[in-house]
Amino acid sequence: MADAFDRAWRTFGTALSFIAFGVGGLLLRVLVFPLVGLFSRDRATLERRARALIRASFAGHIRVMHGLGVMTFEIRGLERLQRRGLLVLANHPTLVDVVLLVSRLPDADCVVKSRLANNPFTRGPVRATGYICNDNGAGLVDDCIASVRSGRNLLIFPEGTRTPAGERLGPLQRGAANIAVRGRLDVTPVVIRCEPRTLGKGEKWYRVPPRRFHLCMDVLPDLPVSPFLEDGVTEPLAARRLTAALGDIFTGELLRAGAGH
Repeated sequence: MADAFDRAWRTFGTALSFIAFGVGGLLLRVLVFPLVGLFSRDRATLERRARALIRASFAGHIRVMHGLGVMTFEIRGLERLQRRGLLVLANHPTLVDVVLLVSRLPDADCVVKSRLANNPFTRGPVRATGYICNDNGAGLVDDCIASVRSGRNLLIFPEGTRTPAGERLGPLQRGAANIAVRGRLDVTPVVIRCEPRTLGKGEKWYRVPPRRFHLCMDVLPDLPVSPFLEDGVTEPLAARRLTAALGDIFTGELLRAGAGH
């Protein structure tokens, strides 16, 4: 009986969390960001303030989910995120990981799907923050490099989508490595685990796990890009090698964590 009540409550809490997220995004677009725009002297100031508001609202959302008993979380190596000009590459097991990461990453920039710029619940935040849309074609890599060099912290999920159910890690795309190689940018890897798995690719929100889920993030030491460019290695080859190295890091950390349970 107690287990049934707990699951019902967490289903309600998850639904409430989704509603709060959607309503919050709409309020930001309709009320908050227009007011911020009135008191911002230029576009750069508006974007910086909008990103700070997104960070604060995401932190509030995590507190709500935790307070409702839907989730718990921990972040190890958080101090490594408290810098500027980072290229943060993370695996992507669940919808919630991006919310937790952005809530702890100063001046976070993201590459978002173009459809989010037209979604009524998300287009306000996407446009106000100046997040990078993935429809810029050949200019996308340059936009990402410019973001990091300006001092923003760029967050990318090399899998490109959430990890498929039943897999530790989906195939890594080379786009993130191309940014690192062309921009000569070191990488800050973040390994994320969600136990039990929930809100992954293809998973319905109402299929809550048997207990509240625990989100664990390990912020690893920076991975220098220069060794991948030694001895006259071409940029495409360096990007392939960097992608393979990232895959080894993510897989190794996930396996090690699994063996420890």
